[in-house]
Amino acid sequence: MSTEPKVRYYLGANAPGGFYSLYDQLLAPGEAEEVLILKGGAGCGKSTLMRHVAAQAEARGIPVEYIPCSGDPDSLDAILLPDRRAAIVDGTAPHGTAP
Repeated sequence: MSTEPKVRYYLGANAPGGFYSLYDQLLAPGEAEEVLILKGGAGCGKSTLMRHVAAQAEARGIPVEYIPCSGDPDSLDAILLPDRRAAIVDGTAPHGTAP
């Protein structure tokens, strides 16, 4: 089992001038081979699904980057699989990710 720290970073934050977002920089369109956008209400399992996919990827030695929600760090806004050029993202408001 790897002892390396998991990569985690935020793509949005509340700032004095309002909400600041870097969601459009999640994964450059030219670099993405697959982006899955999850839509659904609060508590329907979007973060849980992303955690399960991330755990399976890590078990197979695939690097995973975690994007926690800045408003609720126990929730995920996205996971990236950079070696696979793929991402799974929460597409519900306020994330603004659209197909």
